[in-house]
Amino acid sequence: MIVAMYYVYVLEGHMQHKLYIGVTNDLRRRFTEHVRGKSTHTSKSITWKLVYYEAYSNRDDAYQREQSLKQFGSAYGHLKSRITKSIAT
Repeated sequence: MIVAMYYVYVLEGHMQHKLYIGVTNDLRRRFTEHVRGKSTHTSKSITWKLVYYEAYSNRDDAYQREQSLKQFGSAYGHLKSRITKSIAT
């Protein structure tokens, strides 16, 4: 049985040194869309770097994690402290 995976991912924009958090079921496709300017939220810069991702077998778990990171509370702070060497900000 093949289980669909959902990915919570973090991109770093080199122009703004900004982090973008998203969720998808196809990480390669979604990253390509960001790089090609096909996403409204990231279209201002095409220089994006994938700095982190987490995989979930349950869609709701992935979306819940994305929301907890986007609230920029302790979950976001803990993640940033874990990936300091991977990001420039």
